[in-house]
Amino acid sequence: MPKPKPPKTIKQAKRPAAPIVETQPLKDFGPITTAPLETMPPIESVPSTDVPSYPEPAAPPAVHTETIQPLEPVALLSPSPAVGALVSAADQNSQSGNLDSAVAVIERAIRIEPRNAVLFYKLAELRLKQSKPRLAEDLAKKSALLASKDTRLKRQSWLLIANARVMQQDFDGARKARAKAASF
Repeated sequence: MPKPKPPKTIKQAKRPAAPIVETQPLKDFGPITTAPLETMPPIESVPSTDVPSYPEPAAPPAVHTETIQPLEPVALLSPSPAVGALVSAADQNSQSGNLDSAVAVIERAIRIEPRNAVLFYKLAELRLKQSKPRLAEDLAKKSALLASKDTRLKRQSWLLIANARVMQQDFDGARKARAKAASF
């Protein structure tokens, strides 16, 4: 049987010496002198530079006074007790400020009842609270579409659409949505 080899010792590499850098003193440009203002050349003798002239800025755009209107609560009518329990849990999460959890719970309820207009409305409300107005608008449109004969829910959905449009700075669209809501 061959003898085991002794472990190799690690040699530390020597660091090369740092190069020596020589510095030289700064050149002396002489004393700094200042001249009194009276001896300065007149401004007219300074060569002119062509500076382009720009038109006066336009007046700021008119400030819109559109406000987000409060929405009325919408009651859930569901034959499924599971959906009712999920909506209650989502409402509790929303009131405690846990909007992400409330959204997840409502989305779960929508998987159980995918044609329930109230669930889409509640999800749109949550998305608006999360400052996601584009998504809230799309969900509210779906709610209004699914609401078929429920004029109160259609009206509330269009008011929510108007609020989402105000958040998106689409004031003309918000007025149109309010007009549509008033038609129900």
